[in-house]
Amino acid sequence: MPAGPEEAQPTGPARQLPDTGRLAAFSDGVFAIVITLLVLDLRVPEYHEGELLTSLGREAPSYLAFVVSFIYIGVLWLNHHALLRLVRGTTLALNWINIAILFGVVIIPFPTAVLASALVGGDTDDLRVAVVMYALAAALMSAPWLVFFGYLRRHPALRAGHIDPDHVRAQEARPITGLVLYGLTGLLALIVNPLFGLLGIIVMIIYHGVTSEGLPRRRRPAPARS
Repeated sequence: MPAGPEEAQPTGPARQLPDTGRLAAFSDGVFAIVITLLVLDLRVPEYHEGELLTSLGREAPSYLAFVVSFIYIGVLWLNHHALLRLVRGTTLALNWINIAILFGVVIIPFPTAVLASALVGGDTDDLRVAVVMYALAAALMSAPWLVFFGYLRRHPALRAGHIDPDHVRAQEARPITGLVLYGLTGLLALIVNPLFGLLGIIVMIIYHGVTSEGLPRRRRPAPARS
């Protein structure tokens, strides 16, 4: 059976696509730098003699923000690693989409620092602003992932040989879920309670960690027999 337009594969020179080696190396370097920068916001608190433990305890919320963001970046790296296994080559457009993904990654230290500051020295209103900022940053980060999957679905020549369009289409549910639920988490923090919003962010990070290898492909219903 002849392949449809979406499954048509290029021949000749069109098959010669730049590999993903440089893209992966650059991306790994960005992830490594960002995850290291998080530790710069950790500081030794000021304390009087004999009160170090108490002072460290007061800083505990900022340590929590560090741990959450460290895990978050680790989860994003796992997702990115799985993402690159879907492609056998790259294009200029795909490189730009990847840069947009990395832009979302590099901004994480800023909302992390804001969240840590609000947890330690802010009131409820400050914490609400910090959680909403973090949720919005995470929601916006999901957008280029959705663009990546859409681009890959529309360009079969870029897909690795074992990847079919149904598998790519199934993955689009993950960034859509991120956009919607991180947005709702921000609203929850704004309207109800910032701690509920923070809990929602943690739940979403767990979700992306559990699904880092991708969602299973949707099974198409078998054709009815006459």
